[in-house]
Parts: sequence; C-alpha cells; structure tokens
Amino acid sequence: MSTEPILLQTALASFDALWSPRIVTRVNDYDVRIAKVAGEHIWHVHEDTDEFFLVLDGELTIALRQDGVRTVTLAKGAVFVVPRGVEHRPSSAAGASLLLFEPTGTPSIGDRHDPVPDHIDATTGHAL
Repeated sequence: MSTEPILLQTALASFDALWSPRIVTRVNDYDVRIAKVAGEHIWHVHEDTDEFFLVLDGELTIALRQDGVRTVTLAKGAVFVVPRGVEHRPSSAAGASLLLFEPTGTPSIGDRHDPVPDHIDATTGHAL
C-alpha cells in the first residue's frame, strides 16, 4: 500500500472496468475499495459482514430483500450500510463511482448469490 496520499479521482481514472473494485488502501483488517458501476449487479448476501457504500459520483440504487423488497437511492455524497445477512442488488442506470469499506478478502459477489454474468467481476478486490 502507498505511504503517500491518494487522490480518488486519479485512482478512478486509472481503470475502466465496471463492477471490478480496486483496493485503494487498508485500514486494520479492512479494504478501502473504489469501483465504477453501471447497469445491474446480482442479488447477493454477505453473511458475516455489513457492506458500506459511499457514492463519489453519480447515483446508486440498492434493492434490498428483507421482509419484502425495498429500494434505497443514493445520490452523490450519500452513505448507506447494507446489514450483514440482507440480500441486496446494487444498480446504476447512468453509472456511478463508489467507495466501499469491507473486511479484506470479502468477495464482491457475497457468500450466496445469483448466477454471475460475464459483466460482473467475482473478486476480492484488485490492487490499484
């Protein structure tokens, strides 16, 4: 990891792949990841960890299946945490840039998930 400050806009400009998080740095046993997203991800669950989302640019919608289905919409600058064990599906019609905070090694597709289409990168994060 870098011992110098990291500009998130520069880091985001260094890759184009969608739904393919990059690890910017680590804090204790957590990855600080950035990702570009557009279209739909898959329904998935993280059984043992919450999932933190901060929208850096654009707008993100997260569908949640918990006692029915509800949807939250996050504008630029909004923060939301999906609690562990809640099935969810992020999406972005026009595209968005995100900052994610997750335990190191957490798969982007969760512990249980729908079939993974080709446009989704099943990863634990790529080095920046």
